[in-house]
Amino acid sequence: MSEAHTDAILVLVTAPTADKAAELARALVEEGLAACGNVVPGLRSIYRWEGKVHDEPEALLVLKSRAPLFEALRERVVALHPYECPEVLRLDVAAGHAPYLQWIVDNVRAGP
Repeated sequence: MSEAHTDAILVLVTAPTADKAAELARALVEEGLAACGNVVPGLRSIYRWEGKVHDEPEALLVLKSRAPLFEALRERVVALHPYECPEVLRLDVAAGHAPYLQWIVDNVRAGP
């Protein structure tokens, strides 16, 4: 099967630990807001917060979902996340492997 165009999205979320990222992923998958969450441990984040430069360990959570669910997913991440201002970045997927894209559709709820 060739690549297909889609409303699939990737959502990037940093978390203080891999365990917290996994907890977020599990909740979002169970609630049907994401089809999958990949936890990437071992990040080192250097960032400015409240006027100071911080250098902290973090984990990255990469979520697969659909554009119509982004606002609900974002709101849920913010509600569950321990950070005051969590990273929740949406990346639109222009195209991909059709069977995988269909798997995303089949494994998230229908819409908002």
